[in-house]
Amino acid sequence: MSVRLKLLAAARNSTLLETRFGDDRPLDAAGWHEAERAAPVLCRLAAAELRYCSPSARCRQTGEALGLRPLAQPALRDCDMGRWRGRTLGEVTAADPRGVEAWLADPRSAPHGGESLLEFITRIGGWLDTRPAEDAAGLLAVAEPAVVRAALVYVLQAPPHAYWRIDVQPLSVTTLTGRSGKWDLLLEA
Repeated sequence: MSVRLKLLAAARNSTLLETRFGDDRPLDAAGWHEAERAAPVLCRLAAAELRYCSPSARCRQTGEALGLRPLAQPALRDCDMGRWRGRTLGEVTAADPRGVEAWLADPRSAPHGGESLLEFITRIGGWLDTRPAEDAAGLLAVAEPAVVRAALVYVLQAPPHAYWRIDVQPLSVTTLTGRSGKWDLLLEA
């Protein structure tokens, strides 16, 4: 049997320049507005029999704003950024330029003391591969854009550095089909 999993990227909680590693801030006013505006289109996702979300505030609130009532899954949390948690890329680059360079160049590197990119991708892939083998009414996960990117790298069996080339927009939906170890990306009209 094949599983159909829809990954919904959470609504925004800050502007791109204010984005912080491991950011657990709630949705900002723009994020709430965007989610409420998208609700008539995205409410169809509530038909999924199993609904999950990353445990972050913005993922839970995105699910709430859309009436999805997803169950938080610790395995869907964002990458553990260790000492860099709560800081912007600009702040970290100013304080630890070599660390940032190593982190961007080597997917096994974790200069922040948290998860490496490779460990993050592997964790998300492990979650994917433990989804039920049958899905009568589909699966849904409201996740951080980073989680969606990691899932795509895993599913496409792309090299880890491809992660940096995937742009996931807030409230975008990505559909994956398949089963443990055999996933496909489905682009829908």
